[in-house]
Amino acid sequence: MVELMRTPGPERVAKMELFAARCRICLQQPEVRPMPMNVFALRTVSRILSVSLLLLLPTVAFGQKTDTLSETGQDHFTTGFPSGGQLRMHIRSSGVRITGSDEDKIQIHFAAPNRDDLGNVRVILKKTGNRGDLDITGGPSNNFQITIELPRSSDLYVRMFAGDLEIRGITGNKDLQIHAGDLELSLDNPGDYAPVDLSVTTGDLEASAFGVSKGGLFRSFRTNTALHKNAAGKYALHAHVGAGDLTVE
Repeated sequence: MVELMRTPGPERVAKMELFAARCRICLQQPEVRPMPMNVFALRTVSRILSVSLLLLLPTVAFGQKTDTLSETGQDHFTTGFPSGGQLRMHIRSSGVRITGSDEDKIQIHFAAPNRDDLGNVRVILKKTGNRGDLDITGGPSNNFQITIELPRSSDLYVRMFAGDLEIRGITGNKDLQIHAGDLELSLDNPGDYAPVDLSVTTGDLEASAFGVSKGGLFRSFRTNTALHKNAAGKYALHAHVGAGDLTVE
C-alpha cells in the first residue's frame, strides 16, 4: 500500500527553513578548542608568582634585622656604626659634645663629679642596617657631661630637653632641637647646606655661616638655596632652640 505524501503547509515550511538556516550558521562557526593544559598551568603559576612577589616586597624592604644593644652603669659605650649612616638620638638633659671621627664607631663617654653618679646611666641603641636609634637616660641631675664620637659622615637627628649641645666635624643632614639651653653648631662647608631652617623662640640667633645675627623673640632664618648658589645643597639643616642661644659658624 502506497501512502501519498502530504504537501506541508506554509507554516511548517517556514519552520523547516528556519531550522536549516540555524544548522548552516552552526556549521560555519570556527571550532573552539580547549586550551592545552600546559599553557593554562603556566599562566596560573605566573599569576601566583606575581601576587607572591607583591606580598614579599614589604618584607624585602623592611625585613632587615634589628640589633638592640643596652648597657647600664658604665662610664663609656662603644659599638660599630657605618660611615654615611643615619642616627636618631634622644639624650637626657646634660652637657653634650658630638664630634666627628675617622672610625666607623659610636663612642660615648660619661663624666660626673662622682663615679657612683653613673650607676643608673643607661644607653640603648637599636641598629637596623645603616640606621640607628640611640637613647641615653639616667645619670646625675647636675654637672653631667656626655661626649659622643661618630663617623665623620653621618645624618643626625637630636632631641634634648635642656642643656648645652655642641656639634663639630660632622658632615650630613641635621635635624636638631633643644627646649632650653644653648646649641652651637660648626659646619665645615656652609655652602653644602640647603634648605636651611634656623630659629629661636627666646634668645639670640648668631649664624655667621650664613651672615645672620638676630636677637629677641621668635628669631629665624630660612633659605631654600645653598650659599652663593641658586640651587639646593647636598644636605638639609634644621636647628631650633626654645629658650637660649643658637650659634652656627
